[in-house]
Amino acid sequence: MALRLWASSAANALKLSGARAAAPAFSISRFFSTVPDGLKYTTSHEWVKHEDGVATVGITDHAQEHLGEVVFVELPEAGAEVSAGGSFGNVESVKATSDVNSPISGEVVEVNSKLTEKPDLINSNPYEDGWMIKVKPSNPGEADGLLDAAKYTKHCEEEDAH
Repeated sequence: MALRLWASSAANALKLSGARAAAPAFSISRFFSTVPDGLKYTTSHEWVKHEDGVATVGITDHAQEHLGEVVFVELPEAGAEVSAGGSFGNVESVKATSDVNSPISGEVVEVNSKLTEKPDLINSNPYEDGWMIKVKPSNPGEADGLLDAAKYTKHCEEEDAH
């Protein structure tokens, strides 16, 4: 009984209850990773978002969690050509260095220069401040073959199970 009373007091102090808050409608949370809806994903853990003829590319929350603290990012220059499935840079963390592959083909029109000074933006906000490159797609239909949020989540669950 004392244990139950203590647990109840602790839960109240921490503002915990038996009811779970609903996940936002715009994303699927898998454990601690966030997979926003409306983006496309690769099986190698990159995401792409198309807006006004430009595609923004970065690595997923799942990828950054597996990498750990990102300490360095190497990205191409604006004007470089990228190919779907080809490496365009790398991310170095305290655990490893990993290639980053482009989900689509096209010309790099902008590089996130903030990542030079603050590569940890990839850890804190991979889908917003932590984006890596913006690409003018040479074949916008390439993204149709990528995974949506539900399929990417399933891919991650299957991958983590092995």
